[in-house]
Amino acid sequence: MPSSLDDRERRWIGLGGAALAALAGYVNAVVLTRYAVPVSHTSGAVSRMGGALAVGELDKAAAALLLVVAFFAGATASGVLIGSSSVQIGRRYGVVLMLEGAVLALATLALSSHPIAAAVLAALACGMQNAMASAFRGLVLRTTHVTGIVTDLGLLVGHRLRGQAVETWRIGFLGQLLGGFAVGGIVGAWLEVHLGPAALALASAGAFGAGAAYFVWRHRALKRP
Repeated sequence: MPSSLDDRERRWIGLGGAALAALAGYVNAVVLTRYAVPVSHTSGAVSRMGGALAVGELDKAAAALLLVVAFFAGATASGVLIGSSSVQIGRRYGVVLMLEGAVLALATLALSSHPIAAAVLAALACGMQNAMASAFRGLVLRTTHVTGIVTDLGLLVGHRLRGQAVETWRIGFLGQLLGGFAVGGIVGAWLEVHLGPAALALASAGAFGAGAAYFVWRHRALKRP
């Protein structure tokens, strides 16, 4: 991230990161309600795969492995499209978000009758989003799970308690991501109960719409003299 990043740009990136975290929390909650396995990160899938293998349930182990592979494939695709892990305004985030929206649309269609396929597609979408930008001003940035966020928050608070200087914006930024994921999860779970699989369509529309808006903005910004 350029050292010249001003407060206004930092504020917009914070809001964008919180929105992405909310989207991931939403998707995870919707699919988790249907399939009982998180798709916004791979820890649960790997644990489930190990447990299934231990008791000889090869079909469940294979399904869990597919989630891991799909998340990896999504991250790989994002890396190819964007080419850098550092947040920088102007990169091809819009393209990745539109692709994420398209994948979530397919997941929506599959959620009722093919929950495993839907979960795999949702994991693919989350992998794409999580790899969009993984570094911001020395922070490890993840928008699809909160383990790293809570770890960094704890580390910063620990430094503050030791009397070390800590930039307040870092704590606020991570707090925004954590809050976004939590709110997204609450809304996703509530809407899944009331709308069923159609709730995932809202996430698809949100991702695609945000990507299209960013794509148009980036295209216009690049054409400015």
